[in-house]
Amino acid sequence: MPKPQKHVFVCTQGRPPGHPRGACSQHGCMGVMDEFIQELQKRNLLDRIAVTNTGCLGPCQFGANVLVYPDGVMYGKVTREDVKAIFDEHLLGDKVVERLLVPAEVWG
Repeated sequence: MPKPQKHVFVCTQGRPPGHPRGACSQHGCMGVMDEFIQELQKRNLLDRIAVTNTGCLGPCQFGANVLVYPDGVMYGKVTREDVKAIFDEHLLGDKVVERLLVPAEVWG
């Protein structure tokens, strides 16, 4: 398996309804994850980009959250419709999708 150029982590954390932190599962994260996998396969990028589901990434209020490494870029409120832009602009074009960035304060 070749080393990926980019690694995408999609939060798929679930919590019970009413949990004070909420969860990405309440914000369509599984659809986002599905869309990343579909785009990855459709574009035949399995040798360049890795996509992994993960537990909580931290800023639950901005779910569904997506983290891209090695760039250290976190996107929030990501929908299925945003996945193509992340592929086209960031993963392939090396340009951050500014409209999806979580606020800088998230990183402390």
